[in-house]
Amino acid sequence: MAKLAVVPRIERSQSACYRSLALLISSGIYTPHASKTALMTSQLTTLYLVRHGSTPANEHKPRMLQGSGVNGGLSELGRRQAASVAQWFRQVRVDVVYSSPLVRAVETANEICRSIEREMTTVPELVEVDVGQWERQTWDSIKASYPEEYARFHADCSRHGYLGGESYSDVQQRVVPAFTRLLEQHVGQSITIVAHSTVNTVYLATLLGLDVKMARKLPQENCAVNVIQFKDGVAQLVTMNSVFHLAE
Repeated sequence: MAKLAVVPRIERSQSACYRSLALLISSGIYTPHASKTALMTSQLTTLYLVRHGSTPANEHKPRMLQGSGVNGGLSELGRRQAASVAQWFRQVRVDVVYSSPLVRAVETANEICRSIEREMTTVPELVEVDVGQWERQTWDSIKASYPEEYARFHADCSRHGYLGGESYSDVQQRVVPAFTRLLEQHVGQSITIVAHSTVNTVYLATLLGLDVKMARKLPQENCAVNVIQFKDGVAQLVTMNSVFHLAE
């Protein structure tokens, strides 16, 4: 097995402020490391990992949970975001496009495919986390109704999942093999995958060598693009959560 070294750079929009990787390092959350990957090849493989556009649930104030049990489409804002990210993809090479089968991801992926004239294939393992009984609820209502379960989840979401749903470790076990399979099928190519906040951050946390519970601290805006390159057994996280292509 080859070594996996990750050298990330986090990009932000002018209006958003996120924790930088330097803060993750200084706080002890992230330590530069080496893990293992099967992509031991001299050919460059590029992954463009995208979060779907905004939905009515994403725009709800206060925040409303939206897992695999909610399967609505994009909002008006989300459609504009999808059009913007689709326009951005015209400047890069894309060989294949994959998507979660949930409607909000499919609509985003279809917009990209129309822009770059590619076909889209859905991957069932890339659906968003199952949030169980907390679907469509706000964190305040969850805390009031399920104080013990709320406390356990926030203490360690890798061990204590959403009530009646998945933990972050469950998501990791589901999505990482799917990403690995797709990358191995397209060595030397450029792949675009449209998925979800938790799916993306769990995979990114895995690449960074973080405990999977720290995935909740990684930013992932609607229609953000993460760029990861694989070559000679090394994976480089080039850009995380880039939203410069979106209008302010």
